[in-house]
Amino acid sequence: MRRIPAELCVRCKGAKFLCGLTSCPILERFRAVTNAASKVRLDVGLLQGSTPPSVIVGEKGYPKVSLSFNVAPEVVGEQARLYEDPAGWWGRASLHDIINYRSSLVSNFSMYRINDVWKLYEREISLATISERPVLSESKVTGKLETKLKFDGIVMPRGPTIKADDIRVTENPKVPKILDRLINDDVKANDAVLTLYRGGEDVYRVVSALSTGLLGTLKNRKLVPTRWAITAVDSIVGDSLLKEVRDLPWVSETSVFFQGYLGNYFHIIIYPSSFFSTWVEIWYPTSLWAGELTITDLSEDYWGKYGTLDGGYMAARLAALEYLTKIRRSAGVMIIREVTGEYFAPVGNWHIRETVRRAFNNRLGSFQGLGEALDLVQGRLKDGRVKLREIRAIKRVLNQTRIDSFFDS
Repeated sequence: MRRIPAELCVRCKGAKFLCGLTSCPILERFRAVTNAASKVRLDVGLLQGSTPPSVIVGEKGYPKVSLSFNVAPEVVGEQARLYEDPAGWWGRASLHDIINYRSSLVSNFSMYRINDVWKLYEREISLATISERPVLSESKVTGKLETKLKFDGIVMPRGPTIKADDIRVTENPKVPKILDRLINDDVKANDAVLTLYRGGEDVYRVVSALSTGLLGTLKNRKLVPTRWAITAVDSIVGDSLLKEVRDLPWVSETSVFFQGYLGNYFHIIIYPSSFFSTWVEIWYPTSLWAGELTITDLSEDYWGKYGTLDGGYMAARLAALEYLTKIRRSAGVMIIREVTGEYFAPVGNWHIRETVRRAFNNRLGSFQGLGEALDLVQGRLKDGRVKLREIRAIKRVLNQTRIDSFFDS
């Protein structure tokens, strides 16, 4: 979470909001965790409830990894879906709401080797994580409940954790037909991911299927850490979409789109060009990770080559390529992300994907050229100290003649 000085919290005690937030995240998290913990029957070592569905495969200790099966204690049926619902949260749930939802899930964790795929399948644990509806479960748990909430920049926050000696799925998972077929087919993971995406499955279920080892050739299936699976799915789908749009006719005009959510604000410029993508992140003082104004950038060229793999960029890139595929055009893409102090805790990169998707429903206008579009965005930035034309990746687009400019439109 954002580093708020401890002395400020001591003076405030959750009552004066000296940090500038509208409510105290420490107290809210404490209430949610305490409520969840009270529903775990530690006296008999039992945890009952539905998974939204939700699962996180860890990466520490690979090839022996933790699998966290997330359950809403004593919650049955559709009500559990609220605890993990990225598309449904967008625009409705605040950052405080999301932290409360995640704090209210109890994470049953067990250790598995990455080739224990069929063990999870036979016990329907992996099937429960890809179900179209919440699935009821019963876990035998041991040890103490760890009440610390774990945050991550790519995956969703994880609530209180406890060791599960046994997880029993007590309700039949409802697996989509297309996914059920692929589980039993000897198909490469990349091909399976694309088949699911093009068949209408959302990326979140595809990520869970890949992460729990349900996709790939039968003899090579393995558990995949969730962080890796998220970026892999974004990359596989994005690369496929790029092949579709790379040689399409260019867009005829320069457009600017905008959307904001959870203290993250995105301006997206689409301009006539063969595909070339620019990603700029502006982190303001007091925002998450940044104690001072910080700017990062990267570029991706016509052939899909980029300098650094960035999970946030891959999520935004997927959304932008979906839009270009929809309008059947190629274009240069410039995505400018501002991160403000409102974003005080990381909730995973799903909100980047969803916000950029929705930005394309909100066009600010059309412009004569890239320079005019940049001037508009410059005037809308939260801090005038940021000079867009001086950022390395943007200067590259403005000042250099790229080889793809010689391609016919």
